[in-house]
Amino acid sequence: MRLVVEKGRVHSMIFWGPPGCGKTTLGNILANAVEAQFFHISAVSAGKDDVRKIIKQAKSPLLQGRTILFLDEIHRFNKAQQDFLLPSVEDGTIILIGATTENPSFEVIGPLLSRCQVFILEELSEKELEKIISRGAKELKISLSPSAKNFIISFANGDARQALNLLEATVKLYKKVTLKNLESALQSKFLRYDKKGEEHYNTISAFIKSMRASNVDATLYYLARMVDAGEDPLFIARRMVIFASEDIGMAQPTALVVANEVFRACEMIGYPECAINLAHGVVYLASAKKDRSAYDAYFRAVKDVKQYGNLPIPLNLRNPVTKLMKDVGYGKGYDKYTKDDLLPEKLKGKKYYRKK
Repeated sequence: MRLVVEKGRVHSMIFWGPPGCGKTTLGNILANAVEAQFFHISAVSAGKDDVRKIIKQAKSPLLQGRTILFLDEIHRFNKAQQDFLLPSVEDGTIILIGATTENPSFEVIGPLLSRCQVFILEELSEKELEKIISRGAKELKISLSPSAKNFIISFANGDARQALNLLEATVKLYKKVTLKNLESALQSKFLRYDKKGEEHYNTISAFIKSMRASNVDATLYYLARMVDAGEDPLFIARRMVIFASEDIGMAQPTALVVANEVFRACEMIGYPECAINLAHGVVYLASAKKDRSAYDAYFRAVKDVKQYGNLPIPLNLRNPVTKLMKDVGYGKGYDKYTKDDLLPEKLKGKKYYRKK
């Protein structure tokens, strides 16, 4: 990243990391480094029309290749919206910097992801937060006791934005920042979680990993945290549907049926009652035996697809839809109950699926 800034050669990229780790700040630094026009929009509230206006401005001869579009929460754009970005990223009209708390492998379409370099950002350490808080205190012309500073660091949990917001709010309310004033500024203890999804990264990760470990109690706890914070029940149920095939798979195939029914129940009922359906589902999934053989088998096959490309399909498996195709051997010798190897010639003998 330092080389990108120093050389002024900014290209399209994705910043993946937890909230408050500096994704937007990095975007601004890059824009200043190349003296580019910088547009900052959020995928939560923006749409195609907003992007279209930016692209129109970016096509000005003076700005060609000097326009950075910083798209916060890029994972909130659906496939059609992401597709709309693709031509302008590809031809260099805009330099796209997408910021996300979600895994871009799952949330950003393949063609767009392949044109962006992904940078993984970690949450800030306590030492880094301390420096940021000290600078903030200096800007506000206030002094902080060690106990007040430690309180802010503990509250922020790696999020610089949370730390500075609490510091500024306390100064506005009380002028002086003491431990007591900090606690009063918070009004009440609450979970650090954004209902819109920006803060859910760590919690959903803990939720899935607890199910994977068959730890029912931990799974219920992380579910309760998400529900209490107002997380979209369909987001939780969707992850459960994925989990049913990825982690339980052939050990208990009915898990997919249960997970789908939980999803449907959440769609039909909504909060608060659907929390009961979610709890029912997660206890079932966490308690189920686990078997990733189908999941692993699929990705072994994907690896060969990427390595060997489109290998010729055996002639006996091809559909002879015309006379010419039939004459050259399409479908010849096909037996629907054959025990012969049906893989392309280069992959004969490969075994992707391994029963446990």
